[in-house]
Parts: sequence; C-alpha cells; structure tokens
Amino acid sequence: ITMAIENITLFWIIIGIISFPFLIKITAPYGRHSSKNWGLTINNKIGWIIMEFPALLVCPFIFFVNNPPLYSFNSFFILLWIIHYFNRTLIYPFKIKTKGKKMPLIIAFSAFGFNFINGVINGYFLSVTNYYEFNVGMFLGFICFFAGLCINIWADNKLINLRSKSQPGEYVIPKGGLFNYVSCPNFFGEVLEWFGFAIMTWNLGSLSFFIWTFINLVPRALSHHNWYKEKFKKYPLKRKAIIPKII
Repeated sequence: ITMAIENITLFWIIIGIISFPFLIKITAPYGRHSSKNWGLTINNKIGWIIMEFPALLVCPFIFFVNNPPLYSFNSFFILLWIIHYFNRTLIYPFKIKTKGKKMPLIIAFSAFGFNFINGVINGYFLSVTNYYEFNVGMFLGFICFFAGLCINIWADNKLINLRSKSQPGEYVIPKGGLFNYVSCPNFFGEVLEWFGFAIMTWNLGSLSFFIWTFINLVPRALSHHNWYKEKFKKYPLKRKAIIPKII
C-alpha cells in the first residue's frame, strides 16, 4: 500500500506543477474576486467551512486509523496540523466581516475535494513515517511552522479589523508589519508554515502539500496584488505580492 500511495502522491505533485501556469491566469472567484458567473452561490462563511472541513477531519482520521505510537513525534506533528485547521475551519470563518458575500458552490466543493485528497495523503504519511530522534531539521522546521502560523493569524486579524472599521464593500490599503513589504502576508505566512512542516516531518506527503500550497497561494497573491494596484492609484510601488523583495 505504501508504494501505491507514493505513486499517487507523485502523480498529485505532477498535476499541481502542470496546473500552476493555468492558476496564474485564472482568478478563483471568491472573496474580493467574487463572481456570479460560476453558477450557484452560497454564503461565504459556509463555503469556507465546507472548503476546510476535510483537512480538519480526514487527516487525523487516517492518522489514528493507522494507529501510530501515541507518545511520539508523529502525534506532535498531527497536533500541529489540527491546530492550523481548527483555526481555519472553526474560528476564522466566524471572525471574517463578509456580510452578504457569496461564494460559488463549485469553488467550495472543488476545495473540499482538494483538502480531502491532501488529508488522506498527509494522514497516511504522518502515521507510517518513523521518527526516532529529534534533529536539526525538526527544530528549524518547527521554527518556520510556528513563525508562519503566527504571521498568518496576525495578518488575517489585521485584515478583519480593517473591514470592521470600513463601510460594507469599502477597501483600504493595509499597512504595518509585513504589509509594508507584501500585499498578502497572510499567504506568505501559510507558505512558510507548510514549508516548515515539510522540513520538520520530512516525508513525501508533507512535501506534496507544501508544493500545492505554493502553487495555490502564489497565483492568489498575484491576483490580490494586481487588484490593489488597479484599485488604489497610490499603492506602494515597492511592495511585492507574497515574498518580500522577490515575488
């Protein structure tokens, strides 16, 4: 079964790499890019919960079904996964100020399938990979993961607070901290998070998830960045989209 899962994961990575140039050109129609041209829509918050729920449930389910040692690095890693997705699934959607905003149902269910696949792959590899001792990779990976998690939550809260102070449908230029360097520090934080997770856990499943995170969030950040530049004539020219001084 391990060989089969490895082949599936490699195929999944190839799909992501092939999809990347198309995702650069196509802006997913939700959030500030919301569109009614993609069919039936649902409440934005419900859509977020549908999108993220498989990652919160499926990955831990697969992990515990495989019955790894309870007191192990494996259990610590799955705990970090749960912490991230508990926030994304059950905290973040209820904090966002998006009254009246809709999301195409096809986007929510596409993301549901995406997170289901990643949940299965990561739950499996986190349960079968043997971690015998603490090493430098685990330490550096955890630092990156924790820093990325903090950046992601901080940036999300900053954007939420901006929305709460503005009129419905009104946008302002976010400033302060990493917002002075990139348009989407929340996405930068998430990329850093899963980069750290891949280093820390050092398995094919975590690598595939980092690759897919990069493939999904870089195009999204570029879309946000271009949107800001079109909407605000005085948008800071030196500000990048997602990675300071690079992208």
